[in-house]
Amino acid sequence: MDTDQAMSSLWYVLALVLVGSALVARRAPLGGLFRMALLWVVIFAGLLGLFKAGEKFGLFSGRIGGEEGPVASRADQALPPLPQARAEGQVLRIPISSDGHYWVEGTVNGTPTRFLIDSGASFTALSVGTARAAGLNFDLNAPGVPMMTANGKIDAKRSSISTLAIGPIRASDLDIVISPAFGEVNVIGMNMLSRLKSWGVQNGEMVLTP
Repeated sequence: MDTDQAMSSLWYVLALVLVGSALVARRAPLGGLFRMALLWVVIFAGLLGLFKAGEKFGLFSGRIGGEEGPVASRADQALPPLPQARAEGQVLRIPISSDGHYWVEGTVNGTPTRFLIDSGASFTALSVGTARAAGLNFDLNAPGVPMMTANGKIDAKRSSISTLAIGPIRASDLDIVISPAFGEVNVIGMNMLSRLKSWGVQNGEMVLTP
């Protein structure tokens, strides 16, 4: 018996137990007992159907590490055209992209890297290709960090960046995660954004102030 069948059986057993207990307690006439039992069975069958539908469409999936969202949903998609960010003194302004997100060109240990800015991500994340090009130390076969994304549970590896730069903004000794599940998408997450003096959206632009 697989997991789904076991869950279904458990639901039905619980339904029968609750229905039986209610009927015994009420001591209703036989005809009323039958109608009430049928009503309870229909109710529990409906609840079971809603539960299964929620599992199928990911309504009950949890979030671990905050990596749900653009990281996973864009792993296998073509990257959109990159709008031109502009620096105003130490402030960096990033226009919104055609896909409704904020992308920016930066560097990881001096290696040119394209980033998606995602405030829903707890950690800054790199693709395997970017991490290797930047000369980071990591082992895909070593124990990793379990994370839940929109595409399911993944195992990400920890590493750190000596220097991450986007425009006039610099960060040193930044912890990151790496996974093949990210595809070619690199993400700037909250552990980078929280180092800034301020960040937010103004007039359709992401504004980062170091």
